[in-house]
Amino acid sequence: MTEKELKNFIQNALKEDVGDGDHTSLASIPASATNKAHLLIKDDGIIAGIELAKMIFNAVDSSLEIRQFLQDGDKVKFGDIAFIVKGNSISILTGERLVLNCMQHMSAIATKTAYLNTLIADTNCKLLDTRKTTPLNRTIEKWAVKIGGGINHRFGLYDMIMIKDNHIDFSEGITNAIQKTKTYLTDNNKNLDIIVEARSLSEVTEILEQGGVKRILLDNFDYKTTKEAVTIIDNKCQTESSGGITEKTIAKYAKCGVDFISVGALTHSVLNFDLSLKAI
Repeated sequence: MTEKELKNFIQNALKEDVGDGDHTSLASIPASATNKAHLLIKDDGIIAGIELAKMIFNAVDSSLEIRQFLQDGDKVKFGDIAFIVKGNSISILTGERLVLNCMQHMSAIATKTAYLNTLIADTNCKLLDTRKTTPLNRTIEKWAVKIGGGINHRFGLYDMIMIKDNHIDFSEGITNAIQKTKTYLTDNNKNLDIIVEARSLSEVTEILEQGGVKRILLDNFDYKTTKEAVTIIDNKCQTESSGGITEKTIAKYAKCGVDFISVGALTHSVLNFDLSLKAI
């Protein structure tokens, strides 16, 4: 994620929310009025989005002042104060909802990520996110995963080769898909890692025979088959488990010896973390 991407996100989000003006605030509050408000934490977990909130308030009104008490990634509890924002009252209210929407969502993701990490902490397995994100919100959602201690998988279709089931079927088999991919990368002078999804142990073997693969994705394998696959692969490439893995099953998959576990629910199935911005 880049500063340019974040600025574009903020600009588009403010355009969506503010339109031609925050007319409620403009109508009811004197233009010169100043005040301050604090970001109140009403949940327990990991806070995320403070740095983004500072960027949002700065985009709304660069004269707003932020007094920060917590950092992204800090453990928090009900009643903690993340920061105080001080300045023009209308400006504070104009940025309020976007700040809360982002921080509530990001904190929920970071909290879930941190929790799942505790479940596999006694293994060498690393937790990955996926592309199962909210359209146009991927930057902040993946940022939240990192804040929670997870690792970002590919950001989009452009930064990694990931040959999945439909690619394999449309290419008439794994061997064809891998060989065509290698030719494509050479012809287009691209240096991208290759991940290939396997649906069975025989496909694992076929992938290994082709070589040149960074990681094999073991999709919807049960524990026994995952262990067998890890043994077959024998560190010839990285291994990743995915497919419906939950907090109830993640530890068992990690103990099968895979290098990574990817969990789409980190970003697509979280409940908002309770926060509020209250006038002081």
